[in-house]
Amino acid sequence: MYNYLNGRITEKGIDYIVVECNGVGYHVFVSRPDDFNKDEYTKVYTYLAVREDDMSLYGFKTKDEKNIFTKIIGVSGIGPKTAITMLGVTTPQSFIQAIELGNTGYLKKLPGIGAKSASQIILDLKGKLVVESNESQKILINKDLEDTREALRGLGFKLADIDSVLKVIGQEQLTSQQYLKKALQLLRK
Repeated sequence: MYNYLNGRITEKGIDYIVVECNGVGYHVFVSRPDDFNKDEYTKVYTYLAVREDDMSLYGFKTKDEKNIFTKIIGVSGIGPKTAITMLGVTTPQSFIQAIELGNTGYLKKLPGIGAKSASQIILDLKGKLVVESNESQKILINKDLEDTREALRGLGFKLADIDSVLKVIGQEQLTSQQYLKKALQLLRK
């Protein structure tokens, strides 16, 4: 029903933002509210989830994230709240990589996902997900890069900052320790 909202971010919470469009404030659940700046005019891609007792808007910074969200909620047993929470701790590229490699261990680390759900996600989505935009910026996430990403997240760095650094150093073939050292040098600049 709603493809996107184009307006000003007037409020941010733990798991939502409020987007004001023509005097109307829309409460939008998002995976990473820190991706949006208060008082900034921006486009938020949206998905309207309708149930018997609830209508909720879910918002995304990119079309890729929205497309992956819609595919995730198509998996049996996974609803919009679980899907948006999952996307808050991963990126579209990392999520797709885990599915394509059949990495249930990675998927089980995501909030609300157990062994059965991880297997179902792989079964339902393998070969069906593609990151459409920013194709030239796409990097192949290998095991060492993924370990580095998780270590940097554990140190409190923002996902957007981590991923931009990994795009730079991801072209080299290094060990996890070497990736981590280079990433820390770039993040501390």
